[in-house]
Amino acid sequence: MSKCGSHIVTKRRDVPYPKRTKYRKYRKGICRRGCETGGTQLGFGRYGTRSCGAGRISYRAIGAARRATSGQFRRNGQIRVRVFADPPITGKPTEVRMGKGKGNPTGWIARASTGQIPFEMDGVSLSDARQAATLAAHKLCSSTKFVQWSQ
Repeated sequence: MSKCGSHIVTKRRDVPYPKRTKYRKYRKGICRRGCETGGTQLGFGRYGTRSCGAGRISYRAIGAARRATSGQFRRNGQIRVRVFADPPITGKPTEVRMGKGKGNPTGWIARASTGQIPFEMDGVSLSDARQAATLAAHKLCSSTKFVQWSQ
């Protein structure tokens, strides 16, 4: 943050989580093992990564995968992130006794279903997109598969 006159100017956030939520703490919920019906087809790019299993992706992993793919492209292609980390994850501090309510929010997660496409790429060659998808898969904690748009 920097001070500019009487206003406080903040730098653009690079982390994909919401600025505000209606409620501070949500329930955890479960990730379904079945296939998702929406978000399973490429809609914005020629290449993408498809998740092979259901699970959670943390907001830090999403940001790290996005930075890894954009570094691979060297300002040539576009990256579209189609998952958004909106449910908060809470945690209690270490060495705190049991009880006394739920812990404070410590991070954010995105729920990824089987067959969902978290990242899409366009404007690059097939080899660059495949390499970027491999780099992104190493950052995510779930198994993914490279997909290509076909008519």
